[in-house]
Amino acid sequence: MFEVLISHIQQKVSLSDTDKIRLQEFFVPKKLRKKQYLLQEGDICKNLAFISKGLLRTYNVDEQGNEHMSVFGWEGWWLSDFNSFLSGEPAVFNIDAIEDTEALLISKANYEAITVAIPVMDRYFRILYQNSIVTKERRLMSSITDTAEEKYLRLSESSPQIIERLPQNLVASYLGIAPETLSRIKKNIASRK
Repeated sequence: MFEVLISHIQQKVSLSDTDKIRLQEFFVPKKLRKKQYLLQEGDICKNLAFISKGLLRTYNVDEQGNEHMSVFGWEGWWLSDFNSFLSGEPAVFNIDAIEDTEALLISKANYEAITVAIPVMDRYFRILYQNSIVTKERRLMSSITDTAEEKYLRLSESSPQIIERLPQNLVASYLGIAPETLSRIKKNIASRK
């Protein structure tokens, strides 16, 4: 499990051999079965989760019972209800497994401790946050300006694994469109090829 985490970290910063060994002290492995919750809305998010294998989703449910996808995470991704994790307020998101998943969890106390014990981790997390902000800004702009087809094409280019690994209804929810609209878009694209 740790090989994926170490590889991901080393894509952003350099770890010494000692850092690689010490890193494991701060994480707890967690296995989730398909449809098992990592976090439920209303609970306090006590961990950040690094996905070493599998697929998770972050979403909320409106008063009518409709699910609204926020983020999908697969190997090499971090997921949490970050506001709840930092503030201790109840989570507004659910996180559950779409596939059997293996994750590494880091508590808030260990999150703080790892940046002191392994100083390069502070830079690593800062790079992640910067990338996350850019990604969220692009997704927000796309949701405002792009047509449904443009959203789908952008997603299929940037994250083809989402299209391949997810049921169509979840892809549609993530794009903010009806499943029927997604079916029409895919059919139109296929007919132009």
